[in-house]
Amino acid sequence: MTLKRQWKLIVVLLVGLIGLICQFVFHAPTLFNIGSLDFPIQSILIDIIGVIMVIALMSEIFHDWKNGRYGVDILAVIAVVSTMLIGDEWASWMIMVMATGGQTLEDYATGQADKELRSLLNNSPTFANKMENGGIVKVQAEDLKIGDHVIVKPSQQVPVDGRIVKGTSRFDQSSLTGESAPVFKKPGDDLMSGSINGDAAVEVEATKEAKDSEYQSIVTLVRSAQSKPAKFVRMADRYAVPFTIISLVIGVAAWIFSKDPTRFAEVMVVASPCPLLIAAPVALISGMSSMSNSHIIVKSGPTIEKLANAKTFAFDKTGTLTKNQLVIDQIVPVSDKITKEQLQSLAASVEQQSTHVIASSLVKVTDKKLIKPAHNIKETTGQGVEGTVGDHVIKVGRTEFTDPNNKMNINFGSTTITISIDGKYAGYITFKDQIRPETPSTLVRLRRQGAKHIMMLTGDHKDAADKIGKAAGVDDIRYQLLPDEKIKAIRNVKKENRPVVMTGDGINDAPSLTAADVGIAMGAKGASAASESADAVIMVDDLSKINDAVAISKHTMKVANVDVLTAITIIICVELIAFTGIIPAIWGAIVQECIDLLSISLALLAKTKPKNPKQTGEVATN
Repeated sequence: MTLKRQWKLIVVLLVGLIGLICQFVFHAPTLFNIGSLDFPIQSILIDIIGVIMVIALMSEIFHDWKNGRYGVDILAVIAVVSTMLIGDEWASWMIMVMATGGQTLEDYATGQADKELRSLLNNSPTFANKMENGGIVKVQAEDLKIGDHVIVKPSQQVPVDGRIVKGTSRFDQSSLTGESAPVFKKPGDDLMSGSINGDAAVEVEATKEAKDSEYQSIVTLVRSAQSKPAKFVRMADRYAVPFTIISLVIGVAAWIFSKDPTRFAEVMVVASPCPLLIAAPVALISGMSSMSNSHIIVKSGPTIEKLANAKTFAFDKTGTLTKNQLVIDQIVPVSDKITKEQLQSLAASVEQQSTHVIASSLVKVTDKKLIKPAHNIKETTGQGVEGTVGDHVIKVGRTEFTDPNNKMNINFGSTTITISIDGKYAGYITFKDQIRPETPSTLVRLRRQGAKHIMMLTGDHKDAADKIGKAAGVDDIRYQLLPDEKIKAIRNVKKENRPVVMTGDGINDAPSLTAADVGIAMGAKGASAASESADAVIMVDDLSKINDAVAISKHTMKVANVDVLTAITIIICVELIAFTGIIPAIWGAIVQECIDLLSISLALLAKTKPKNPKQTGEVATN
C-alpha cells in the first residue's frame, strides 16, 4: 500500500503529542515572549506545522486549479489560518488532523500499486538459440538482428517475430490473438514473438528485431495506455464550489454582524470539509472490502465509481465468454458403415496418450467405456497420431496425414481432425469453443443494471466469433483483432456510452484492459499480465461476478453520495449555529470530530449488500 501523503498525518500527530506533553507535563513552558505576549512551545510547534501544512495544501490547490479542478480543501486552509490568527492552536491542530487524515484515507482508497508491467516484463522472451558457425549459441533476444536464424525448441517462446525456414509444429497463440486452438505452422509461415511452440523444434529466420516484435509492442501499448489514465474527480469536489460559497457567505456575514473576526474563525472551523473528505474514501474502502468478500479484488477507489456508472462492457472471447476448453461440434462419418459413436471411439482411443489440446478435449468428452486399448501409437508432431485399435490401423489428425493424396479433396481448419481406418478416409470431427453457462444471463443482467452497449473483441475468426457472440447475446461482435485494434475499438466508443469496462484474461488483453476506463481480469488461474494490468480481478472462474462487481459499486456510490450530502447538510446547519457565536472554535472542532464519526459510520454501510438481490438481479447468490 502506497500512502503518498501519510507523512503529513504522522507529523501532525507527532507535533500534537509533543504539544500535549509540553502543556500538561511541563505546564506549557514559554519559549519566548514579546512584551506582554507569551509564546509557549506547543503554540510555536503547532503554528510552525500549521504554516507547513497550509503551504503544502495550497500547492495542491494551485495544481488542481491549473487543471480546472476546484476542491473543498480551500476551506480547510482558511480554517487553519483563521484559528492560528485568533490564537486557538488546538482548534487549528484538530483541523490539521482531520484534513491530513482525510487525505491519507483518500490515498488508501484510490492508490493503485504500480505493478501493471511486472508480469509482462517477467514473461517477455529474454533469450534465443541462435544458429552460428554451424552450432547453436544462446544469446539475448534483444541482440538478434533481422536475418538471424534461431532454433525454437519445444515448449519455448518464439523470441522475435520471424518466418519458419525448416520444420513444422503447432504454436499456442492464445495469449496474443485469443485463438482457442494451437495453430499449425509450416515453412514459409510467419510467427509472432511470445507464442509458445508445441513439441517439435523449428528453425526460424528473424524478420524483426525484438524491440519491434509483437510481444514487445504489447508492453509498449500498455505503457502508452497507462500514460493517459482516465481522469477522476474526487466526489466531495463536485460540491466544492457551492459548499465553499455558502460557507464563506455565512462566515463573512457572522464577522460583519458581530464585528468580531473570531466569529469568522468559529464558522470556518465548523465549515472544515473533513467529513466530506473522509466520507467517500471510507465508503470506497468498505466497497472494496465487500468486493473482496465476493472474490473480486479491486485495486483502486475510482474503479468503483466508474463501474457504478459503466455504460459499455467489452469482452474478450476465449477464456472470458467461453470456458477455454474445446467441445465437439460435429461428428461426420463418411458413410453409413460407421456410426458417429464408433468414429469418436476410434479417434479417442488413439488420442488418449496425446497431450495436444484437441486430443485432450476429445478424450475428456468421450465416455470412458468407448475408449479402447490402443497399440503401436506413433505421433507425428504437427500432423497427427497413428495407432492400432483391435485389428485396425487408425490415423487421426490433419487431412494430409490421414489422407496423404487428399483423394477426398477436403481441407479443414485448425479445430478439425480427420480419421482414416486402414488407410481409408472414415470421416471428421469438428470442435468449437464452449460458452460459459453463465455468460448469457450475465449479459442480460448487465443490461438490467444499465449497460447500453456490449461488445466482444476477439482475435478469433468470424465464424467462431459469430457463434459465441450470438449465443451470448452480444450486440457488437468484432473479430480477428490484434491488441492495438482492440485498443482502438475501446477508445472509439462514443462519449455518451462511457465509462467502458473491458474484461479479458490473456496477455493480448493487457493493453485493452489498461486502455479501458475499467479493466477486469479473469484471474482465477493465477497471476498474469491481464491481472496485473487490470483495475479489478475476479479470483474465481465465474463471469457472473461482474454483475456482483457492478451491483456492489452502485450500492457503494449510493452510500457515499448519501453520506456526503448528509455531511454537507449537517455542517451547514452547524455553521448557522456558529453564526450566533455560541460555539467556540475548539468546540467547533470537537463538533467536527463528531460529524466525522457519523460520516464514517454511514460510510461503513457500504459493506452491506443491496437489499432484495433476487428481485433486483444485481448480486448473484453465492
